[in-house]
Amino acid sequence: MELIIHLIPIFGLLALAYTFWRSSWISKKDAGSEKMQKIAKHISDGAMAFLKAEYRVLIFFVILVAILLAYGGSTSESSSPLVGVSFVVGAFCSALAGFIGMRVATKANVRTTNAARESLGKALEIAFAGGSVMGMGVVGLGVLGLGILFILYSDIFGINSLNDLSKVITVITGFSFGASSIALFARVGGGIYTKAADVGADLVGKVEAGIPEDHPLNPATIADNVGDNVGDVAGMGADLFESYVGSIIGTMVLGAAFFVLPEFTEKFALGAVILPLALASFGILMSIIGTFFVRVKEGGDPQKALNFGNIVAGTLMIIASYFIINWLLPNSWTYTDPLYGETKQYYSLNIFFATFIGIVSGAMIGFITEYFTGSGKKPVISIAQQSVTGAATNIIAGLSIGMLSTALPIIVIAASIILAFNFGGLFGIAIAAVGMLSILGIQLAVDAYGPISDNAGGIAEMSELPKEVRSRTDKLDAVGNTTAAIGKGFAIGSAALTALALFGAYMTASDLKSIDISKASVMSGLFVGAMIPFLFSALAMMAVGKAAMSMIQEVRRQFTSIPPLKAALEVMKKNLGKDFSEWNKEDQNTFDNAHGTAEYAKCVEISTAAAIKQMVLPGLLAIFVPIITGFSGGKEMLGGLIAGVTVSGVLMAIFQANAGGAWDNAKKMFEEGVEFNGQKYYKGSDAHKAAVVGDTVGDPFKDTSGPSLNILLKLMSVVALVIAPLIK
Repeated sequence: MELIIHLIPIFGLLALAYTFWRSSWISKKDAGSEKMQKIAKHISDGAMAFLKAEYRVLIFFVILVAILLAYGGSTSESSSPLVGVSFVVGAFCSALAGFIGMRVATKANVRTTNAARESLGKALEIAFAGGSVMGMGVVGLGVLGLGILFILYSDIFGINSLNDLSKVITVITGFSFGASSIALFARVGGGIYTKAADVGADLVGKVEAGIPEDHPLNPATIADNVGDNVGDVAGMGADLFESYVGSIIGTMVLGAAFFVLPEFTEKFALGAVILPLALASFGILMSIIGTFFVRVKEGGDPQKALNFGNIVAGTLMIIASYFIINWLLPNSWTYTDPLYGETKQYYSLNIFFATFIGIVSGAMIGFITEYFTGSGKKPVISIAQQSVTGAATNIIAGLSIGMLSTALPIIVIAASIILAFNFGGLFGIAIAAVGMLSILGIQLAVDAYGPISDNAGGIAEMSELPKEVRSRTDKLDAVGNTTAAIGKGFAIGSAALTALALFGAYMTASDLKSIDISKASVMSGLFVGAMIPFLFSALAMMAVGKAAMSMIQEVRRQFTSIPPLKAALEVMKKNLGKDFSEWNKEDQNTFDNAHGTAEYAKCVEISTAAAIKQMVLPGLLAIFVPIITGFSGGKEMLGGLIAGVTVSGVLMAIFQANAGGAWDNAKKMFEEGVEFNGQKYYKGSDAHKAAVVGDTVGDPFKDTSGPSLNILLKLMSVVALVIAPLIK
C-alpha cells in the first residue's frame, strides 16, 4: 500500500513531462510567414492579457477564502489551517492548468495553419499535440497535487485509525473547493469574453458588412480568436480539472466510510481511499498511449482518428481497472450502510462493473451529443432547413432540438446511477464518476484540439492564404465543433455523477441519514435549488449581452470612422461575387491599404474589461447560497438545495450546450454550401444570415451559461461538503 501511495505523484510528473515534451516539439515547428506570426502574436498577447487581468482579481478572492477556511473550515482546530492550504493549492493548480493550456494553444494555432499549407495530416498532428498538452497538464496537476497532499497530511496526522484517515480526507476537500472556485470564474469570465467578441464579429462583420468573421478588416476578429482560447481552452480545462479532482475526493470520502470492516482495515479502508487516485494515475498512462494512435492521411476523416485514440485509451483503461481494483480491495466484504441501514455482501468485481459503467456511459453520452450536434446529422439538417424561412423558424428549431436532446443523456445517467448503486452503493456511483473521467487526458486533448483548429482557420483567413489551406483548416474546425460539443456533453455527464458522489459525501460528512421531502424546509430548498441554474444562466447571458453591445458599437464605430476601413468595405460590396484578381487596380489598392488599420486592441480591451466585471456576481452566487442555506435552514434544507440544483442544472446544461452546438453547425452547413428542395444556398444568402442569427443566440448557450452550470452544481456540492462538519 505504501508503494502505490508514493507512486501516485510520479504518474502526475509523467503527465507533466509529456506536456513539456509535446510543448517543445510544437515550438520547434515552423510558425509560417512574418504576417502569420504577427497575427498569432496579437492573439497570444490578448489571451495572456486576459489571464493576467483575471488572476489579479482572483488572487484577492483566494487569499480571503483561504483565511476564512483556516480559521473556521473544520471542527478540528489543528486541521483548519490545512483546509486553507489545500484550498490555495487547488486554486493554484487549476489556474496553472489553464495557463499551461493557453500558452501552448497560442503557439500551436499558427503552426497548425502553416502545416495546413502542406497537408491535412500534419495540421491535425500539431493541433492535437497542442490539445494533448492541455489534457495532460490538467490530469498531471490533479494527480500530483492530490498525491502530494495525501502523503503530506498522512505524515502529519498518521493513519493509525479510521478517525485519522477521516481527518486526512477532510482537509483535502479544500483542494476541490479551490479548484472549483477558480474553474467557475474562469469558465464564466472566459465565456463572457469569447461570446462578446464572437457576437460583434458575427453580427456586424458577417450580417451587416457582409465580410467573414475572421477577415483581417474585421476589428473584432483578434478578440474573437483570443476568446476561443480563454473560453474553450483555459475555461474548459479548469472546468474538467475541478470535475476530475471533485470526483476523486468525493470517492475518497465515501471510500473511508464504505470500508468499515470488523478489524482496522489499514489495507482495505486505505485501499478504497487510494483507489480513485490509482485509477486516475493509470488513466494518465492509458491516455498517453492513446495519443499515439491519433493519425490521419490526406483526405481522411479527422473525427475517426480522434475517436480511435479515445477507444484505444478507454479499452486499455477497462482492462487495467480490473487488476487495480482486485489489487486494492478485498475479494468480498459485508457492509452495513450507515445512511440506509442495509447490510449487503459486496465483491471487488462489483466495483469493477461500476467503473466499467462509468467509462461506457461517458462514451454513450458523447455519441448522443455527436448525433444531436454533428454536421450532416438529422437534427442539424432540420435546423438548416428551417433557416430557409427565416431567423424565427431557425430559433424555434434550435430550441426544440436542444430540449429534445436532454432525454437520452438523462436516461443514460439515470441508468448508470441505478446500476452503479446496485453494484456498490454510493461508493459505486462515485467510482463510476472516476471511471468516466479516468482517461480525461486524451478526452480533453480531443476537446482542446477544437479551438486550436478554429484559430488556425482564423489565421489562414487573416493571412489571406490560398483557398486549399482554409479548406483544410475548415475541415479540422468542423470536426472541432463536434469534438467541443462532445466534450461539453461528457463534462455534463461527469458533472452529474460527480455531484451525486459529492452529495453522498456531504450526507456522510454531515451525518445526514435521510432527507424527508415532505418537510417544508426541504421542499423549499428543492425549489430554490432548481431555480438557481435559471438565475445563474440569466446572469451569464445578460453579461454576454451587455458586453456584446459594447463590442457591436465599437466595430460599427471603426467601420464608419476609420476612412481606409470604410473605403475597403465599399469596394468589397462593389465587387461582391468577383474573385480578387478580377477587381480593377484601384479597388485592389484601396483594399490593400486598409490592412492593419483596424484597431484590434480596443476590441480586446472591451472584452477583457466586461468579462472581469461581469463574472463576479454569478461566481459569488454559487459560493454564498449554500453557506446561507446551511447555516440558516440546517443540513436537511441544504441537502434539498443541492438535490434541486443538481437535477435542474444538468438538464439546463445539456439543453443549452446541445442547442448551441446544433445552431453552430447548421450555420456551417450554409458556409460550405447546401441544397434543399433543388435549390442551393451558400454563404451570404438570406438563409445563411438567418442561421447566423440562430448561432449568435446559441453562442452564449453553449460557451458561457451551459458549460458554467457544470461547475455551478459541483461547486455548490463542494461548499456543502466543506461546511458539513460545522452544521451536523
